[in-house]
Amino acid sequence: MALVPFDDRDGWIWLDGQFVAWRDAKVHVLTHGLHYASAVFEGERMYGGEIFELTAHTQRLFNSAELLDFEIPFTVAEIDQACRDTCARNGLTDAYVRPIAWRGSEMIGVSAQDTKIHVAIAVWDWPSYFSPAERAKGVRMCWAKYKRPSPETEPVHAKATGLYMICTISKHAAEKAGYTDAMMLDYRGYIAESTGSNVFFVQDGVIHSPTPDCFLNGITRQTVIKLARDKGLTVVERHIKPEELAGFTECFVVGTAAEVTPVSQIGEYNFKPDAISLGLMDDYARLVRRELVAA
Repeated sequence: MALVPFDDRDGWIWLDGQFVAWRDAKVHVLTHGLHYASAVFEGERMYGGEIFELTAHTQRLFNSAELLDFEIPFTVAEIDQACRDTCARNGLTDAYVRPIAWRGSEMIGVSAQDTKIHVAIAVWDWPSYFSPAERAKGVRMCWAKYKRPSPETEPVHAKATGLYMICTISKHAAEKAGYTDAMMLDYRGYIAESTGSNVFFVQDGVIHSPTPDCFLNGITRQTVIKLARDKGLTVVERHIKPEELAGFTECFVVGTAAEVTPVSQIGEYNFKPDAISLGLMDDYARLVRRELVAA
């Protein structure tokens, strides 16, 4: 399949309050967000005409901007509506939605107090992050070279572009080695997350998940925890050492892009997709398509 560059497509992008033809939605090469990663973003999914947890995503976008010391020049309600309008303008009812906010080009330097804050929203068709075959048998992961940093070194609870640099490096290395993704440890050596999703493990019918104290407590993660508890399953959030993976029978990752995807391997540890991971994968798919009502 030929690669279709993201800068050369038909459609419309919402940019600073108005629709711009897709190919004309551009920024200057001296944009502060490009040089200093002063940008925050969200990843959202529309299913059947409804963007799942839209307001929660928009609120996180605003919180991320505040952590990076800038203010988005719209309201949460305005961004919510702009996301819906952009999907409609592009004729999409099932889509990936990408809002992003960044510092402009008025100043280039570490200090950028007087830069204009821009906001854009783009939407496009995007099937499952992992292929159906991979999801059915479980994705294979290696260990990432880099670790999630300490909260003392970066704004770990912001969904900021710069925090994904080590994720891109780690996923590239994993794919070159024949894996689908990489699992990251945190600065203390505990299990953290994959390059783009939160992780869960199962042992004796109990679900365990790393405490999100130095990485994002994902919106999908929170949704899956509620789904599991609604089913009567016990979910324990705690620090997990890598060697503990030998005692877990199931593993799955969750995220807006990944949804709920079983994992068959992390480095030297193997897992088998089974009742809990496959059941939650189905429950989540039904919930986002409004076939399941959360309790």
